[in-house]
Amino acid sequence: MSTSTVNISAAQVKDLREKTGAPMMDCKQALTEAKGDMEQAVVLLRKKGVSVAAKKSSRVTSEGAVESYIHAGGKIGVLLEVNCESDFVARTEDFKELVHDIAMHIAASDPKFVRKEDVSQADFERE
Repeated sequence: MSTSTVNISAAQVKDLREKTGAPMMDCKQALTEAKGDMEQAVVLLRKKGVSVAAKKSSRVTSEGAVESYIHAGGKIGVLLEVNCESDFVARTEDFKELVHDIAMHIAASDPKFVRKEDVSQADFERE
């Protein structure tokens, strides 16, 4: 019984990492499992990402930040709560910037409804 091994180059791992943003070791494992086939490796990484996301979906997100954004002129305002798992993350500048950017995007998109239950039947059918 012989098993053939496929040599995965650092360049292949780098290319897959740039395509997917997945961690380097996950990219190497996916390429090894896919026997060097880049497209198959992408599929494997997606499947792994779905299973990781499913595991994390049950985690409690009890920390976070509340951001208010009032657009110039004071006619549009957003109050937004974004939760995360730890206060360590909630206190970072990147997280605060993310929450602020999301609030600005919400204001720019000019949403008509906040909850699914608020959407009228006519608007629902039109969309």
